[in-house]
Amino acid sequence: MSPEPTTGPMAATFLDLPTGSPGGSVELFLDLYTGDRPLIPARAFMLGPSGPRHRVPAGLDLLSVAGKCLQGPAFGRYVAALRKALAVAIDPAQIGVLHLQHLTFGATPALIRALPLHPRIALVHGTDLIFAEAHRDQLQVLRETARAADAIVVPTGAMADRLRKLAPNVGRRKVTLIPWGIPDHLLTDPPPRPARTSSSHLRLLYAGRLTSEKGVEALIKSLAPMPGVELSMAAPRAQFHALAPLLQRAGMRARYLGWLRRPQLWKAFTEHDVLVMPSTTLEAMGLVALEAQACGLPVLYQPVPGLNEVLATSGSATDFTHSAALARDLDRLRTTPGLLPALRQAGYANAARYPLSSTAQALTDLSRQLV
Repeated sequence: MSPEPTTGPMAATFLDLPTGSPGGSVELFLDLYTGDRPLIPARAFMLGPSGPRHRVPAGLDLLSVAGKCLQGPAFGRYVAALRKALAVAIDPAQIGVLHLQHLTFGATPALIRALPLHPRIALVHGTDLIFAEAHRDQLQVLRETARAADAIVVPTGAMADRLRKLAPNVGRRKVTLIPWGIPDHLLTDPPPRPARTSSSHLRLLYAGRLTSEKGVEALIKSLAPMPGVELSMAAPRAQFHALAPLLQRAGMRARYLGWLRRPQLWKAFTEHDVLVMPSTTLEAMGLVALEAQACGLPVLYQPVPGLNEVLATSGSATDFTHSAALARDLDRLRTTPGLLPALRQAGYANAARYPLSSTAQALTDLSRQLV
């Protein structure tokens, strides 16, 4: 049974990505603001698709604005085009609050300029901080957004710490900790786990984007010489194909599952023994890990900021960059009696701490305080 939508002010929110883009931030955005009965009432926007059209969820509006970029004069023109499109699409009288997805990128300054008089809640995602560290113009946008926001929401304490390094003048009172969540029905009615037929092989699953900060190169190099492991990957198709030369050089085979829709991914969780998360820098929250835990899949992870806070001892930490350490930890998971079932139970309990309905309610309560 789905939770009841919250009753709060109508939000205007805009995720500066084409519909169909991969990533936890996209799934969270769609979970919260779209559907026939969204958890948070909103005018929710994304960009029109750059490739083949995808099915658009109810309640999601698409803006056909070209020129997405990160820096220079072209970025200023892009923001201006987004602002103009938003001004046409939104009646300010219908909006109570802005939910700014990301402190960076074009949608946030465009939404502020299109609706300059509304209260503003900025939600920090991992890519905000990664791109602000790498691009001077995005760092400027981050600092301007942090100043302009009435409240800044972070999902973990690690994100707040990293934000303060980039924007030291952000006042502590402005920052609110609201953990992200996973769909309530996944917690109450997870897919069944088929009985495991005896096998000496450990079935590993990687699920997510294959960008550099996700640590897949180290994963493949460390796994390649190890016997007794099978790796499956659920990732965007073009990114997996780009990985082929590395897999070939390492002499490793990986079973490609495709870029799976959520129900397909949840089923895949039940068909593997361990989810691997080799992220190298930080994870805002690691929603894929929580969804895996809700489906009874133990998580082996690199203890980077964000993940070590959310998973702690409910998962198993390792060093994917150190092949001997990884081999030792995988062998322990494979051979220690009762370890995987214990991690499975710890994962169920940990995932249950993060229902999406709690995220929606906390954001709605914060919105009410500002309106």
